[in-house]
Amino acid sequence: MRRPWKHPTPAYGAAAAAARHGSADLCLREVGGLLPRRFARRAAASEDLIMRLQIHKKLNRHTGCVNTVGFNADGDTLISGSDDQLVMLWDWDTGAVKLQFHSGHADNVFQARFMPYTDDRTIVTCAADGEVRIAKIQDGGDVPTSLLGEHDGRAHKLAIEPGSPYIFYSCGEDGLVQHFDLRTDTATKLFICRNSFTKPGYSSHIHLNAIAMDPRNPNLLGVGGSNSFARVYDIRKYKWDGSSDFGHPSDCYCPPHLINTRSPGVGITGLAFSHQSELLVSYNDENIYLFPKNGGLGPDPKSSVKIEGNQGSKSTMAAFDEDTVRPAPQVYVGHRNCETVKGVTFIGPNHEYVASGSDCGRLFIWRKRDGNFLRAMEGDECIVNCIEPHPHAMTIASSGIDNDVKLWTPSAMERARVLNVEELKPRKRKAKLWHFALPEQLVWHVLTSRRRQQGAGEDSSEDLEDNTELLNLVLQAADRDNSSDDSDEDKEISDGSED
Repeated sequence: MRRPWKHPTPAYGAAAAAARHGSADLCLREVGGLLPRRFARRAAASEDLIMRLQIHKKLNRHTGCVNTVGFNADGDTLISGSDDQLVMLWDWDTGAVKLQFHSGHADNVFQARFMPYTDDRTIVTCAADGEVRIAKIQDGGDVPTSLLGEHDGRAHKLAIEPGSPYIFYSCGEDGLVQHFDLRTDTATKLFICRNSFTKPGYSSHIHLNAIAMDPRNPNLLGVGGSNSFARVYDIRKYKWDGSSDFGHPSDCYCPPHLINTRSPGVGITGLAFSHQSELLVSYNDENIYLFPKNGGLGPDPKSSVKIEGNQGSKSTMAAFDEDTVRPAPQVYVGHRNCETVKGVTFIGPNHEYVASGSDCGRLFIWRKRDGNFLRAMEGDECIVNCIEPHPHAMTIASSGIDNDVKLWTPSAMERARVLNVEELKPRKRKAKLWHFALPEQLVWHVLTSRRRQQGAGEDSSEDLEDNTELLNLVLQAADRDNSSDDSDEDKEISDGSED
């Protein structure tokens, strides 16, 4: 006898549209045609909830930019870290602070995460001081912190091994990826990510901004930074006695038009793996791309791409091997990612949607399967950098340059109007200097802004007037660099300095 939850459902035409409708799903559940658990997941993925998202609460206790937000496994506690070097644990529904403590870092906190299965008492952090630290919440409320490892430069992101209370990884601007095991409180230096296309005499290490683990295969670790290739490494190939040169990826991912790009500032700011092992990559001054599982270029980008010199010039062009057919990545357009290091994430129980912050201060949401733009929500006065989904509900936490965290729930009585990306009104504001830590980043900002304005045919006179202070600083930095060592400046720019 066929079980009720095995009854076939319509798969095409008007019947399919009816099956996707909420009332139709409810009827199927009531007559046994749809399992309650599956009904709940389909309801939670409803596009109607996306269109009803609005601000539920603003958490305003930090005194600096909020660079990291994340939920615990139960979804009742939100963790945040800030330029004020504090870590806060919130009851996000009421807006109350459950606990706050100093991270122990001497600079901006870039990421703070709960370790799984530790009753939310073990927290790991990384920061602009290059340190990776651990905090353990005691019964009396005290939170001692200790140093686990260091990077030479800023440490941007951590990757927690799914389901493990002990294992996580870090990445930093020194290109180093480190492995941590809390049972020993030691850091193991795995490898330094290097650029295989770098010319001799130039620094080859990649400034890493992002690191992520495949939830379906925790042996796969993805990293991205100051060039256009996202690299995936297989941890099983590493020999823990240190005798292996574990610096070679098992696969590389890059959109075809960026494989041999020489555009300044084009690099990766965010990575995320879906439940289907797809890889989501967000680029500086570019778009967001979703690569299917096994849709990479292979372990060596050079061998998978033909590089041929153009006649009469020094430029090159890239083309795929004629015998290799690779599916094109899905692209998500409309947001602006030029000024800061922005993450990217999936939303929905089965990762049905893609979300990112933007330089315009909005949260952008797209339908994953076809890249259709759905929402652009006003989230921050300046820039939205972080978006984190709730583990069980259609709830989103966002943060950025503002000093608060915003919680979004599908509580609006009316659905938001569907807009085209072209309908979004630009938000004019003066450039700020808070996100530039190095002189070469000022140069990069001006170069990318001029290129973007020229491509769009914009009148840049107003922006130039607003950015007089910025341009003066650029000129002063350039004069200092030229007088000291011209070759060092060229080397930094060739590495694609990150923001």
